[in-house]
Amino acid sequence: MALLHVNFFSDVLGMSMNMDVILPQQTNRQIGMKGAGADGRIPTLYLLHGMSDDHTIWQRRTSIERYVSEMGIAVVMPTTHLAWYTDTTYGLKYWTFISQELPMICRSFFANLSDRREETFVAGLSMGGYGAFKMALGAPDTFGAAASLSGALDARRRDGDSHTETNRAFWEGIFGQLSEIKGSDNDLMTLTERLKQSGKPLPKLFMWCGTEDFLFEENEAMYEYFKTMGFDVTYTKGPGGHQWECWDEQIQNVLKWLPLK
Repeated sequence: MALLHVNFFSDVLGMSMNMDVILPQQTNRQIGMKGAGADGRIPTLYLLHGMSDDHTIWQRRTSIERYVSEMGIAVVMPTTHLAWYTDTTYGLKYWTFISQELPMICRSFFANLSDRREETFVAGLSMGGYGAFKMALGAPDTFGAAASLSGALDARRRDGDSHTETNRAFWEGIFGQLSEIKGSDNDLMTLTERLKQSGKPLPKLFMWCGTEDFLFEENEAMYEYFKTMGFDVTYTKGPGGHQWECWDEQIQNVLKWLPLK
């Protein structure tokens, strides 16, 4: 594998940004690990971080490079700060950046990355789980499958939540009036309904949440919703909280689930 630390400029955000990128490489002499190359266009997984993290976190907390070494895929891990993958009220368009500009930038830097939705995937944890589903539901022409680990999937719950009330300025800076999230572009249920009405292909979804996680009930409810809406959704759960011990294990299951040809 090749690991690249990429500093680049985002015209959408008007600032320098960071991402780490894993690219497949055929190797035969590495001790303890094989590397597989890619035959033709390279399938790509965009891997998103949670609230307290950045583009380095998946490498620091998991063995993601080793896990994908024989899969022949690329992994793009961008920084997205604390913006919840949203075009924020305070003016920075992180949703436009992550869903539109970043794939274009990656494909211009790395010309072998596939531009087919069937070979473009997104996954994330917590805030990144919300971002992953938002990308698949809100940009279905780009992303064909999405996985959420312990995802904070129902943004509408920010309104009235006791934790939200102590940080209301922060949340309103991202989403605007919290009472108006329902029915907006930041509401995954609204994005789901729009996608169903559009007649476009539905992304495949993967969900996992620990039974001791504070987001467990939220994930249970969202699974039932996606199932009712006719999605191909894989949902697993098990002992665990909101912690990397769980996510390190589950990202391996996500990689096995990816619909690679």
